[in-house]
Amino acid sequence: MSTTEPGLSADSFFSCGTSCPAAKRLDDEDAGRPQRGRKSTDRRAYLRFAECVNAQGLSRILKADLHADRFSFDIDQQALRDAEALDGTLMLVTNTDLPAADAIDRYKALADIERGFRVLKQDIDIAPVHHRLPDRIRAHALICFLALVLHRILRSRMRATGSTLSPSRALALLRQVQHIDLSINQQPAVRSSVITPEQRDLFAQMRLLAPTQHTIS
Repeated sequence: MSTTEPGLSADSFFSCGTSCPAAKRLDDEDAGRPQRGRKSTDRRAYLRFAECVNAQGLSRILKADLHADRFSFDIDQQALRDAEALDGTLMLVTNTDLPAADAIDRYKALADIERGFRVLKQDIDIAPVHHRLPDRIRAHALICFLALVLHRILRSRMRATGSTLSPSRALALLRQVQHIDLSINQQPAVRSSVITPEQRDLFAQMRLLAPTQHTIS
């Protein structure tokens, strides 16, 4: 699994040194262009250069000579070649015996797994758990897991129909549907609120029958 990126070059590493403010200030002073403030030193330029190198993640390639009489640095050519060989490539390391294709599929599925945890926390509210007894805690977790399964089924069916709504938005629309059981003249009756066209489309996408009872005003 890789992406196309510009290759590494020695020029890109030299630019790290020339873009360092302390190194540029020292070059200007050496060239007879005095700068405002305290005069810079080789030692200060070394330290600031090392900070720039570490910030760019190039410490394995650029080696500043802190014991030299004048400011200088070297490029580790072998480390540079190793970096160029891996440039633009994401390396996956696994401790399993899975084939490479399966390992990549598992890695790509991590985003979906993390999305599931986010749904459990935000949409289903698995926490906080206001229970003390172990059986009740397990029952709470089971109900949340079943809710996540239904959430996945909802998402799958909506994707299959090409819906542009998210599951969260779909659930928000469906929560507006009111279902009431009441008794009129001692006769049981069922009423529901008006089903909007958007809600009716959602029921169709989920392959469920929309409420057909009489509406209440």
